[in-house]
Amino acid sequence: MRLRNKAVVVTGGTRGLGRGIAEYLLREGARVVCAGRSRGDMDRIVEVGGGRAFHHEVDVRDRESVEALLKGASELMGRIDVIVSNAGISADAPITTLEESDWNEVLQTNLTGTFHLTQAGIPYLTETAGSVINISSALATRVAPGAAAYSASKAAIEMFTRSCAVELAPSGIRVNAVAPGIIATGLGARLAENDLVWETYASRLVAGRPGRGDEVGSAVAFLASAEGSYVNGHVLEVNGGLQWAA
Repeated sequence: MRLRNKAVVVTGGTRGLGRGIAEYLLREGARVVCAGRSRGDMDRIVEVGGGRAFHHEVDVRDRESVEALLKGASELMGRIDVIVSNAGISADAPITTLEESDWNEVLQTNLTGTFHLTQAGIPYLTETAGSVINISSALATRVAPGAAAYSASKAAIEMFTRSCAVELAPSGIRVNAVAPGIIATGLGARLAENDLVWETYASRLVAGRPGRGDEVGSAVAFLASAEGSYVNGHVLEVNGGLQWAA
């Protein structure tokens, strides 16, 4: 129980990869506020965490909504030790047809949402010498046609993570990121479920299979725990040895 009594907020935590992360942290003893625009799979999460799992509505694009989330989570749990910025969306389209509205929504959700959470979370995390864990992606460093908006947002998150780690270290706050590869849940489930697409990517996985949500959750738990206390400004890849064409 590496995270016993730790108070954690996970955005996008009610479904998909966020749910997998939240459930793993609950199994490690944390109290977790799963934040999202809907309740999603909260009933299942509560089965795992019992009275240590909570839901709070949030739209990470909206600063006031994020501030309300963190204020509510702090009042509910008495403190905030870890913020996991996981909420994310994708807009798959070649750059020739990518709509500006889709571009803006991806950047607002993935990147600006991460900024909102980090900035609004500083007062709470300073009190607990806590940490921020941002969820990036293998596509932050690898080219995939049609993923310009998503890849740009995730690449920016990785540099944002490193910058924040340096700036917030004097306040005792650590900032790291986890970069999943192909995970058979959330956005990654689309790849594994599409036979034509999966045939292209399957051979690139040294592990021979897509990852699981709990395997990403384990990496998040490490960074959130005392075991990761000397890790700061790092992007931890969780991708089964993913290889990529040039």
